[in-house]
Amino acid sequence: MTTPEITLTARMSPSALDTRRGVVRLHREVLDALGLRAWDAVRLVGARVSAALAAQAPEDGQHGVLLTDDVTLSNLGVTEGGEVVVSPADVAHATSVTVAGSRLASMSLPPETLRLALIGKVFTVGDAVSLLPQDLAPPAGADVAHARGKLSRAIGMTWTTELLTITATDPDGPVTVGPSTVLSWRAVSGAPAAVSPAPAVVSDAPAAVSGAPAVVSGVPDAVSDVQAAPPVADLAGARQVAGTLAEWFELAFSHPGLLAQLGASARLGVLVSGPEGVGKATVVRSVAHANDITVVPLAAPNIAVLEPGAAVSRLDEAIAAAKAAAGPAALLLTDVDALLPAPEPPPVATVLLDRIRTALETPNLAVVATTAHPEGVDSRLRSVDLLDRELSLSLPTTEVRTELLRVLLRDVPLEPDVDLGAIAARAPGFVAADLIALRRDAALRAAVRQRTTSLPRVAQQDLLDAITTVRPLSMSESDTLATGGLGLDDVGDMHDVKQALTEAVLWPLRYPDSFARLGVTPPRGVLLYGPPGGGKTFLVRALAGTGALNVFAVKGAELMDKWVGESERAVRELFRRAADAAPSLLFLDEIDALAPRRGQSGDSGVADRVVASLLTELDGVEPLRNVVVLCATNRPELVDPALLRPGRIERLVYVPPPDAEARAEILRTSAQHTPLASDVDLDALAATLDGYSAADCAALIREGALTAMRESLDAAAVTAPHLETARAAVRPSLDPAQLAALEAYAAGR
Repeated sequence: MTTPEITLTARMSPSALDTRRGVVRLHREVLDALGLRAWDAVRLVGARVSAALAAQAPEDGQHGVLLTDDVTLSNLGVTEGGEVVVSPADVAHATSVTVAGSRLASMSLPPETLRLALIGKVFTVGDAVSLLPQDLAPPAGADVAHARGKLSRAIGMTWTTELLTITATDPDGPVTVGPSTVLSWRAVSGAPAAVSPAPAVVSDAPAAVSGAPAVVSGVPDAVSDVQAAPPVADLAGARQVAGTLAEWFELAFSHPGLLAQLGASARLGVLVSGPEGVGKATVVRSVAHANDITVVPLAAPNIAVLEPGAAVSRLDEAIAAAKAAAGPAALLLTDVDALLPAPEPPPVATVLLDRIRTALETPNLAVVATTAHPEGVDSRLRSVDLLDRELSLSLPTTEVRTELLRVLLRDVPLEPDVDLGAIAARAPGFVAADLIALRRDAALRAAVRQRTTSLPRVAQQDLLDAITTVRPLSMSESDTLATGGLGLDDVGDMHDVKQALTEAVLWPLRYPDSFARLGVTPPRGVLLYGPPGGGKTFLVRALAGTGALNVFAVKGAELMDKWVGESERAVRELFRRAADAAPSLLFLDEIDALAPRRGQSGDSGVADRVVASLLTELDGVEPLRNVVVLCATNRPELVDPALLRPGRIERLVYVPPPDAEARAEILRTSAQHTPLASDVDLDALAATLDGYSAADCAALIREGALTAMRESLDAAAVTAPHLETARAAVRPSLDPAQLAALEAYAAGR
């Protein structure tokens, strides 16, 4: 009998409860048509094949829509609005499952804990799965509260955002994890390795770049370095740092007498900082391998979760292994901020610092620590008798990303027209680890296209499409805003507003030479103000899509905290992350809540200190580079005037309500994917929509389509009567009094 299947449009689920649970929601009638009950497994086919659990969508949901989350969309290789073929799935209980994940997860999660996260989910090889337990319909006997507790204790706060990749299953096809399933981590060499509480350390940087592994003799498996070390010549963007580190190693290990004669100590303690995934540990391994130095790695997050006595013992074991190595050795302490955090280090920190200090007095032994958060490391670690030297790796530029791609893809068969420079330009904020994920995703897309081809090749479009599904590590926090493939051409009307934003935001990033030649300093910030629903956030997304920028979107009230110093710290951290992901847009929505006029709030001075922090970040000692701050508000008169002077948020752009002509263009843009009947006259309709905002016009088209579906699920077009019915449901949202106040403010500027 033929398996039934239905093609649906993928949409993001509005329910936060569904996020990253491996669940999709279908209309009740779609479930019935497929012969499914709630929580049965379904096979999903987009650009690639995946599987998930099917639940019932809300009764008022659309029949032709598949509600899902960002992880499932990525697994399918489609974007929101793409088509997905849904059919029932035959699911087997897996005999074995092999996964790959971050260094922290692979070191900290034993098989029992990993099983708690995966049980009750359905997946296929190549899928990304989260550690969030499937708690919407947990299997019999599952203890979700116990699972959450164990996962949180194992890897800390980041467990809710951690993603694993399914690399192999037995049998093939959609599977689920059962009590007898053997779980294992993929080894660095590509062969699966059994999960243990202390597995081999995996670096935060590319392992796929060619190079021989650093061999450690006589070192226990718990701390031995099995990570491949690429040649120093392949360290694009990090060669200067690698050269400095090589000089320090040579002087400390080969010329201690010379240093003594010059009054310096041969001891060597180094702190290497840089964004997550940029390649800090790989630089250390590469330099050590080139100079025949044994590397003994120890992941700080792995021992930070242990009891104090056990943590000290693990550090002692690693130091002893380094001392026992033949020849010079380096103790590599990765993510040291997890072990020695600031401002409240654990009581055992003093003992750990003393152990490191003693290790540094040992001849032929260096200590190198890495961190992605140098401001979060105990300041005592930087004292003169500990890690008194620092090196910093920056985010790759477009040129560096191009070179990294050339190295990563040199053994990959590419189509002749692949332009790596164009790919790098479309991937701002990507570090080496992100580019490896990009290579993997592009390979999956190419494999789906060329299953029967004897000589498959990766095409330019495969790489471009992969960029839309790979999320940069620098953008891994929850306050990021996806562009969704939008561009300024997708924004109806607003010609003057679009031109003003292009000049203030895109020109400084595209034509810096022109600004330098004319001696013009580009504006640091722009304020968008106008009535609610005018499309301010939509404009920012479109602007970011046009300029291939990363966007950090934060509502003003989200940064306010009742604890002293926390709001200011949140502002500093936000600007730091935006600088790390440059070129980027920092979008502060509802800026009137974040930066009100000083001296007029009753919050013990929190708002005043936040305004001071914003002013410091905007024109402080360290200038912003390739970061543009965009603010939005519908109450510009409430914003502190000091923020709006030249040199800060100096460009004010009024987003007016649409007139009849603009409403017609907005209606056409909103309906570009909606079939309209011949009796629909959008110009005539727009002329009757006085008081409707851009959001109201878009809602009118959506409601018209829903009205047509309510009339008949086989409806082929939206007619004029459908839009008339929709107009009765969608009322204008513009407030005349507020609109008059905004126009008066704009006239006064």
